[in-house]
Amino acid sequence: MDNCLFCKIVRGEIPSTKVYENDKVYAFRDINPQAPTHVLVVPKQHVPSIDGINEMTDSDLAACLRAVREIAAQENLAGGYRVISNCGPDACQSVPHLHFHILGGRKMADQMA
Repeated sequence: MDNCLFCKIVRGEIPSTKVYENDKVYAFRDINPQAPTHVLVVPKQHVPSIDGINEMTDSDLAACLRAVREIAAQENLAGGYRVISNCGPDACQSVPHLHFHILGGRKMADQMA
């Protein structure tokens, strides 16, 4: 998608701090981190949100989740981490491209907002 922020990041048109990349997934540091470690994992294929995963192959979706695990190990998040995917405006999804937040590096609050 030409005007999608994350598609532009994946294509290298907008700079990012890359953490991980393979043929299906690109991951980079969030510019507004909510934890000491805050990485965004995006499929290279444009999918608007988790509601659009039927547009993905099972292999492509699995690649996103496998990347989460690899990144958590690479970032030394052995104590635990949180994975979040906001879906739609009511969930505050700010970029309409499927993405997974990896949050870690500190104890997370017990309550979910």
